[in-house]
Amino acid sequence: MKENVGYIGLGIMGRAAASNLIDAGYHLVVNNRTASKADPLLDRAAEYGDTPAAVAEASDIVFLNVPDTPDVELVLFGDGGIVSAKDFKGLVIDMSTIDPGATVDIAERLKARGIGFVDAPVSGGEAGAIAGTLSVMAGGSDDAFECAKPLLEVVGERVTHVGPAGAGQVAKACNQLLVGSNLRAVAEALLLAERSGLIDPATMREAVTGGSADSSVLQNHGKRMLEGDFDPGFKAELHAKDARIVEALANASGTPVEAFGLAHQSLDRLVQSDRGERDHSMIIEVLREEADTKS
Repeated sequence: MKENVGYIGLGIMGRAAASNLIDAGYHLVVNNRTASKADPLLDRAAEYGDTPAAVAEASDIVFLNVPDTPDVELVLFGDGGIVSAKDFKGLVIDMSTIDPGATVDIAERLKARGIGFVDAPVSGGEAGAIAGTLSVMAGGSDDAFECAKPLLEVVGERVTHVGPAGAGQVAKACNQLLVGSNLRAVAEALLLAERSGLIDPATMREAVTGGSADSSVLQNHGKRMLEGDFDPGFKAELHAKDARIVEALANASGTPVEAFGLAHQSLDRLVQSDRGERDHSMIIEVLREEADTKS
């Protein structure tokens, strides 16, 4: 018999992941800060819990997918939070991207209450969430991971147990460093081709795709940049938030991340110019504006 599953946080990623769990035969109880976002899932026989505690009381396993560290702490430990649920001794799977140090502390606080915890941030964007092909970076004890694994395999194609609680968030920070740095490099390359006056940027992209410079960022986000398609698959403001986590981890560990620092600056400029709701591939517009200023 399948477990009863709770899902809290029904944004772009959470709603798609929750839908895949329903497809796999799990009964869901859901909650979201804006309740109307749950409507498509309620139409598919999910139930609504008025508070995180109500979700936990009806569930064996509860997923979280919320924007930032304070949001996770509020859902878990705030008024009506999961820890106030009567008799809940199940498992929390946090698919949010948050601070690794806070994650270690959260796992310890939940363990003291008899609640298991896996941090399981993901990569793959909206398309991966819809298709159930996300990469999942999971941190937690062996027992907690084995309990979470069948459900994580519903939402993700590559599910990797990377270490103890908090390790998933470190892996995600590394992922965001790679994606952000690559985004900036792809934007720079497209602009260099554009401004050379000798080659169409789309032709340049076609020429280098498949070679050593190829990447999913070049293929997918490079296409967005060329087409000016900046409807959010992953919002710039969320990547900017993740960038702060990367920088904090780098500073704490004494790790140089200068190339990523430039990408962070571009993401912050998008947010500061009221374009944080747009896709993070829009950093090409920031670079284009800088280049035009220098011309």
